[in-house]
Amino acid sequence: MADSGAVAAKRCDSGSVSSVSMETISALTELEDLERVYQQLCAQEKEVEAELDRLVGQEGTIHTKMLALQRMGPNLQLIGGDASQLSGMITFTCSLAENVSRKVRQLDLAKTRLYNVIQRADDILDLKFCTDGVQTALRNEDYEQAAAHIHRYLSLDQSVIELSRQGEESSAVDASLVMLQEAEQKLKVIVAEKLDEAVAAVDLAQVERFFKIFPLLGLHQQGLARFGQYLCSQLASKAEENLLLATGGDLGEKRAPLVFADTLTLLLEGIARVVETHQPIVETYYGPGHLYTLITHLQQECDRQAQKIVDKFIQQRGYHNKFQIVQSSMMKSIPGERIEPRELDPVLTEVTLMNARAELYLRFLRRRMLADFEVGDAQSVTQEHQQNVEKLLKLCLLSRTMQELIGYYIPMEEYYMRESVNKAVTMDTYEKGQLTSSMVDDCFYIVKKCISRALSSSSIDCLCAMINHANSVLESDFREVLYNKLRQGFPATTLQDIQRGVSSAVSLMQSSLQQGKFNTLGIESTENAKAAFLVTLNNVEVCSENITTLKRNLENDCSKLFNQGSGSGDQAKIESCLSDLVNTSAKFKDLLQEGLTELNTTAIKPQVKPWISSFLSISHNIEEEEFNDYEANDPWVQQLIVNLEQLMAEFKMALSPVIYDTLTSLMTSLISIEMEKTVLKCSFSRLGGLQFDKELRSLVAYLTTVTTWTIRDKFARLTQMATILNLERVTEILDYWGPNSGPLTWRLTPAEVRQVLALRIDFRSEDIKRLRL
Repeated sequence: MADSGAVAAKRCDSGSVSSVSMETISALTELEDLERVYQQLCAQEKEVEAELDRLVGQEGTIHTKMLALQRMGPNLQLIGGDASQLSGMITFTCSLAENVSRKVRQLDLAKTRLYNVIQRADDILDLKFCTDGVQTALRNEDYEQAAAHIHRYLSLDQSVIELSRQGEESSAVDASLVMLQEAEQKLKVIVAEKLDEAVAAVDLAQVERFFKIFPLLGLHQQGLARFGQYLCSQLASKAEENLLLATGGDLGEKRAPLVFADTLTLLLEGIARVVETHQPIVETYYGPGHLYTLITHLQQECDRQAQKIVDKFIQQRGYHNKFQIVQSSMMKSIPGERIEPRELDPVLTEVTLMNARAELYLRFLRRRMLADFEVGDAQSVTQEHQQNVEKLLKLCLLSRTMQELIGYYIPMEEYYMRESVNKAVTMDTYEKGQLTSSMVDDCFYIVKKCISRALSSSSIDCLCAMINHANSVLESDFREVLYNKLRQGFPATTLQDIQRGVSSAVSLMQSSLQQGKFNTLGIESTENAKAAFLVTLNNVEVCSENITTLKRNLENDCSKLFNQGSGSGDQAKIESCLSDLVNTSAKFKDLLQEGLTELNTTAIKPQVKPWISSFLSISHNIEEEEFNDYEANDPWVQQLIVNLEQLMAEFKMALSPVIYDTLTSLMTSLISIEMEKTVLKCSFSRLGGLQFDKELRSLVAYLTTVTTWTIRDKFARLTQMATILNLERVTEILDYWGPNSGPLTWRLTPAEVRQVLALRIDFRSEDIKRLRL
C-alpha cells in the first residue's frame, strides 16, 4: 500500500506523458491499487483531451497570425534597406561634424593664444604707462592721478607680469615693477600724512579728497577708519557743546523738562545726517557693503556721547533716587518716604521720548546698512549680513542704555498709574443729573495716558508691560472698588414704601407725626445710597465700554508701530496683551449683571409680585354683564401699568439707556413668570378667558414700548395659555395642535395644555382626559 501511494504521487515533467510508467502498472497486484491508478489515468486523460480541445480551438487565430506574418515579409525587407541607408547617412554626418569640431577647437585655441598675447602686450604697455604716469603725477602732486596709475598696476594680472619678466624685456619689466612698488609705498605715506593734516585743519574738502584716494591703493579699511575718526571728532565736539548748553544754559520753560531728550535727539540727528551725506561717497568710491564699517566707527562715538547725556540725565533728574523711592513705596510692608505721582510725570515723559528717538535712529541705521548691501546685488544680503547688522544695533551701548532706562521706567509708570487711580477713586464726586461719577473718566484718562506714553517710547516690551499693568489695575483694583460699592446692595426704604402707599409706611409716618417730628435723615441717607448704587451700575457699564474702546484704539496705534518694522513675534505679544483686555471687559459685564440682578431682586421683585398677585382678587369667572363692566372700568391691568410706570420712572432717569433696557428685560421676565404662576391658580369662564386675553395684550403692548428688547418670546407661554382659555370647546385645541399648528411652535407640554384647559369651569374633565395630544 505504501508503494502504491508513492507511485500515485510520482509525476513526470512533461504534461503529455503519463505520470505512471508501464513497469509500475505491471508490478501492481492489488485491486485497490489498480483502481486508484486507473482513476488517476482517467483524470489525466480528461486533462489531455481538454488541452487538445483548447489547442485545436486556437488553430484559426494562429493561422490568421501566420498569414499576417507572411504579408509583412516584403515590408520588412524595405524597412531593412531604408535602415541601412539611414545608418550610412548618419555615419557620414558624424564624420563631417567631427572634422568641423576639430577645426573649431583649433581656431578657438588660436584665438585664446592671440588674446593672451594681446593682453600681455597691453599689460606691458600699461605697466610702462603706469611707471611713467605715476612719476609725473607725484612730481605734480596730482595724487588722484598717481593713485589711479597705482590702482591700474594693482589690477594687472600677476601671472602675465611673471611671464613678461621671463622674456627678452625682463630687465625693463623688473625696473618698472620696482619703481611702481616704491611709488605705491611713497603715495600711501603721502596720502596718510595729507589726510592727517586736513583733519587737523578741519578742512572737510581736503579730508574727502584724500579719503577717496584710499580705496584706489587697496586701503579700504584704513580709509574708513581714518575718515570715521575725523567724523567722530566733529560729532564729539558738537555733542559736548550741546550737553554743556543743556546743563548750564538758560532754556525756555517749555523745553526745560525735555532738555536731555532734545540733546540726545540732536546727537542722533547729527549722526544720521552724516550717514545720509556720506553714504553716496562711500558707495561710489569704496563700493557696496562698506557703509557698515563706517557706521561701526560712528556708533562707537555715539555710544560714548549718549552715555554722557544719560549720566547727566540720571544725575540731574534724580532718576535712580526716584526709582528707589517708588520701589520702597510699592512694597507695602515697608513704610517710608513716598513720592507724588505728578513729580514723576515729566521724567517719565522725557524717558519715553529719549527711547523713541533712539529706536527711530536705530531703525534708520538698519535701513541704510541693508540698502547698502543690496546696492551691488539684492541676493548678496545674506543671513550673515543681517546678523551682523542686528548684532551691531542690539549690542551697542546706546541700545543697552535705553533698555536700562526703560527697565527703571516701567515700575515708575506703574506706580504713577496706581497712585493716580487711587487718588481718583478717593476724590470721586457725583454731580446730580450725571449718570456716572468722576472717577471713571479720571481713571481711564490716567490709564490711557500711561499706555499712550509707553506706546510713544516705540518699545514693544515696554508697551506690553504697561498694557498688562493697566489691565491689572482695572481688573483687580478698580473693579474691586466698584464691586465693594455694589456689594452694599440697593436699599429698600420707608420712603419707597410711602411712595407706593404701603400701610406699614403710613403707620410709620403716623407714629413719627405723633411724636411731633418726621425724621428725614435716614431717608436722605438711603436716597444717597440708592443714587450711589445706580451710579455705580453706570460706572461699571461705562468701564466695560471704555475697555473695549481702549483695545480698539490700541490695535490701530499698534498697527502703525508694526508698519515701522516690528517683527511677527512682537505682534503676537501685543495681541496676547490685548486679548487680556477683552477678558477684563467681560468681567465688568459680569459684575454689571450681578448688580442688575441685585437691583431686580431688591427693588423690583418685592413690588411686582404683590401687583401680579392682585390678579387673584379679580374674578375671571364672569358673565356678559361683568365682562361689559370690566371693559368700561378695567379692574387690574391699567393699574398694574401705572404702577410699573411709576416704579421704572426713577430708574429711567438714573440709569444709562443700555442698563435701563437690561433692567426692563429682567422685569419683563419676572412679570411673565409670576403671571404664569398666578393664572394657574385662577378659574375662568369663556368671557373670563377673553378678558384675560385683553389684559395680556394690553400688558404686552405697554412693555413693548418701554424697551428695545423683544418681549413676545418671553410671553409666548402666556399667550398660548390665553389662546387655550379662549376656546369654545375642548376639542377645538386639536385645530391648533400637532400637524395643524402651522407656523406656531407650542411652548406648553401636553400635560400643561390639559392643566390650562382644566381652568375653564365649563370644560368637563372627561373631555379633557379624552384628548389625544
